[in-house]
Amino acid sequence: MKHKNVLAMILAGGRGSRLHDLTNKVAKPAVSYGGKYRIVDFPLSNCANSGIDVVGVLTQYESVLLNSYVAAGHRWGLDAKDSGVFVLPPREKADSDLDVYRGTADAISQNIDFIDAYEPEYLLILSGDHIYKMNYKKMLEHHKENNADATIAVIEVPMKEASRFGIMNTDKNGMIVEFEEKPENPKSNLASMGIYIFNWKILRKMLLADMKNADSSHDFGKDIIPALLADNRRLCAFQFKGYWKDVGTIDSLWEANMDLLNKNNALDLNDPSWKIYTEDVTSLPHYIGANADIKNAFITQGCTINGEVKNSVLFTNAKVAEGAKVIDSVLMPGAEVAEGAIVTRALVANDIKIGKDAVVGSAGSPHIELVAKRVKGEE
Repeated sequence: MKHKNVLAMILAGGRGSRLHDLTNKVAKPAVSYGGKYRIVDFPLSNCANSGIDVVGVLTQYESVLLNSYVAAGHRWGLDAKDSGVFVLPPREKADSDLDVYRGTADAISQNIDFIDAYEPEYLLILSGDHIYKMNYKKMLEHHKENNADATIAVIEVPMKEASRFGIMNTDKNGMIVEFEEKPENPKSNLASMGIYIFNWKILRKMLLADMKNADSSHDFGKDIIPALLADNRRLCAFQFKGYWKDVGTIDSLWEANMDLLNKNNALDLNDPSWKIYTEDVTSLPHYIGANADIKNAFITQGCTINGEVKNSVLFTNAKVAEGAKVIDSVLMPGAEVAEGAIVTRALVANDIKIGKDAVVGSAGSPHIELVAKRVKGEE
């Protein structure tokens, strides 16, 4: 088997419970985003653009659609000889009725044989549920330049929000001296992005020890990183400056979509030098009716708009009928808003229909309303 210097593993097995009904039947990384994409498109595209051509995707909950989706490696140009995207579900355990990963580190431990087959020098570990564009080559160069045993990507967050994240405290040279998991009183605002590069031989040794530890949570943040620090290993912080969004809640998923309406948005999905690849869905061009009123909208192929759309994002094949209003909202693929209906500050799930003259959401609501069931209107 061809030697691979870097192998990537995407942790895509989270339940995504904070996305409520959106993840009842679909894994979180397979949730739709940005008109025509899925969340997992971002780490996969980053790998393809960074020249990393072997990627393992570790799946778990509600993974049927995700498994079939990522198995089509041609979408990201990862289907050539000696390359590919490999779906890696949990293995059955003799002491458990459930096939589950016990933690993020356990997900890698269960696949040591897969990793060993490629003999990588470095292992890149990624979360499958973040929206961002990153050149992993630059992170690897930073790792090598600092002679690090592990490098962790970090991003500056507002100090008032730092307690929500795993925080990396560094010295003047950018080396990590302390890791705090969601500290009540954070010492810095350098939040872990859940993106790691490890020297594989060192990590492998740590994982084997962790597997034998009955008191371990088998988690990178809670166990592996603290163990590396305790062992006086060299941990380096790689500071990321671009757009990054953890879309773990309905509000944050809505915000990430609404960010696309900003002309200066740093994500820039149309950047030809760093394409985000996805499934090529066959659809008609969008249609804008003569009486449609559209202001500041992100509209995808297949949409039909005859009503009013303001400050909103419409995914593939969304429909807004005459007299309907969609304001500050996100309509996911196939969502329909019937005549006279009003949708405000809402996220309407795939293929959901809002009935005639129905009213959904409120301009004054502190949170975004998720509409995941059909809303009946006037008959």
